[in-house]
Amino acid sequence: MENKETFAPWAIGVFLLAVLTVQSGAVLAKKLFELVGPEGATSMRLGFAALMLLVVFRPWRINFKKGNLKHFLVYGVALGAMNFFFYRALKEIPIGIAVAIEFVGPLSVALIYSRRPIDFIWILLAVIGLLLLLPIGQEVHNVNFKGVIYALIAGFWWAVYIIYGRKVGKAYGIPIVSAGMIVGALIFAPIGIITEGANLLNPTILGLGLLVALLSSAIPFALELIAMTHIPAKTYGTLSSMEPAVGAIFGIVFLSEYLLPIQWIALSAIICASLGATLTARGK
Repeated sequence: MENKETFAPWAIGVFLLAVLTVQSGAVLAKKLFELVGPEGATSMRLGFAALMLLVVFRPWRINFKKGNLKHFLVYGVALGAMNFFFYRALKEIPIGIAVAIEFVGPLSVALIYSRRPIDFIWILLAVIGLLLLLPIGQEVHNVNFKGVIYALIAGFWWAVYIIYGRKVGKAYGIPIVSAGMIVGALIFAPIGIITEGANLLNPTILGLGLLVALLSSAIPFALELIAMTHIPAKTYGTLSSMEPAVGAIFGIVFLSEYLLPIQWIALSAIICASLGATLTARGK
């Protein structure tokens, strides 16, 4: 009865809009790479997002004595790192493939917390998908080991972000995301500032960077926050599983990142693994 009371069909549309917004931000970020590289784009995304969330959540009101400060610092580092390495991956490989590989992070978290016999099926599917995406032989194009490694590192930090995000979220509440974004920006934004320098102050680049931050962080975060409070956790997880496919479609339409049949099979395997892990997860 509780799930029925919290379910609102319109919230699914809100979540789907968030997914479309994130992938639009990824497409725009890849175009921004041509001007300031992934490091510069990361600096602008984290920097602008930190400023936006600073205004909205006013993190100076957070009582940091309520929780574990080390957990918060790990959370902030993870938030910045997953963005930094994901953008490095996007520079090397198509969006859909980068999202699919990165998705192994949250999938691993779900499977670690479950540990049931059926979960070995989802692990096997995820491993098959990853193996099919590895650049071995002539069949897999537009993919190199550097991009795969960056995406896997991003996935690792996404998993850390989820684990520690739960901890700091319970201790400090939703405004902690603003403080975490500031930590991530302070650590990773200087990399792009050092490599790109005054180039980041170009009005056109500033405008693109602001738009990337809006599409990739500020808007989808707000939309997901709304959706999460009106749909059951399993529905949320099921909808999230479609992100690699949406990323692949956006890559084809806007960046001409066409995928081979074997790559679509690989994406499908990872999506099915995520979907299966979500649907068979035990509710608490």
